Parts: sequence; C-alpha cells; structure tokens
Amino acid sequence: MKCPYCGHTRTRVIDTTRSAQGVRRRRVCKACERRFSTIERAILTTPLVVKRDGRREEFEREKLLSGLRTACARRPVSADDLERLVDRVEAHIRQMGKAEIPSRVIGDLTIEELKALDPVSYIRYAIVYLGLEDLEAVRAEIDRLLGERE
Repeated sequence: MKCPYCGHTRTRVIDTTRSAQGVRRRRVCKACERRFSTIERAILTTPLVVKRDGRREEFEREKLLSGLRTACARRPVSADDLERLVDRVEAHIRQMGKAEIPSRVIGDLTIEELKALDPVSYIRYAIVYLGLEDLEAVRAEIDRLLGERE
C-alpha cells in the first residue's frame, strides 16, 4: 500500500475492523510514520443497467448513493443507514444472476427500502422517481403511505 502523504510503498497494518463498506485497515507509513486508513471491498461483477431509452451502463453505487443523500438531506438518516440500504439493493441485483437489469427494478428496490427507512425521504425520492407532477399526486401518495402504516 502506497502512503498518501509521502508516496513510500512500505506501510504496516496496525488495526483491522469490518465495517458496512468492507474491511477497514488502519496503517502507518514506515518512512514518515503518519497514519491513514484504507477500506477494502471485494470487486464483484454487477449486471449492466438498461435505461428507459435502451442505453446500457455499469451499475454505479455512488450514483445511487448520491440520489439517496439528496432525498435524505436534513433527515435523521445516518450515512451508515444509506450504505446498508445500497448494500442490500446491490446484493439483491447480484443475486438475480442476470447480465442486464432494467433501471426500473433498481428503482423499485430502492424505493421500497427507503419507504421502510424514512417516510419523508421516501416521499422526496418518490416525487422524482415516480414522476409525481402535482400536489394532488403527492397527496395521493402520502395518503397511500399513511394507509399502509395503519
């Protein structure tokens, strides 16, 4: 592992823990003696995402996480909660075992997970994802959500 401070290639691992993102290793550089952390994750293949217009692109975890962060802004949802949500969605699409998956499937999985996590963030995400274009559509979705909770 290369030191991010001095570029030296000899580092020593001083602590290892498992986290939601993968294996976190605390390291110390043998040259400058500064400490830094690395996160190791297995590189697994994910299916291609088929967009509505027919384009195909790689599944981007960060893209999904970014949209969720926007929906959860100023809400009591931790970064770890969002990481775990994306982990579950990513694991589910891998378990499907398909080479290509429609973006709608990923969106449906995400919105169901978000509904269970935080209803207000769900509504924010649903406005964009479900294309709720006016107040009546938003109100109908809120009424449906309230009906499910009872």
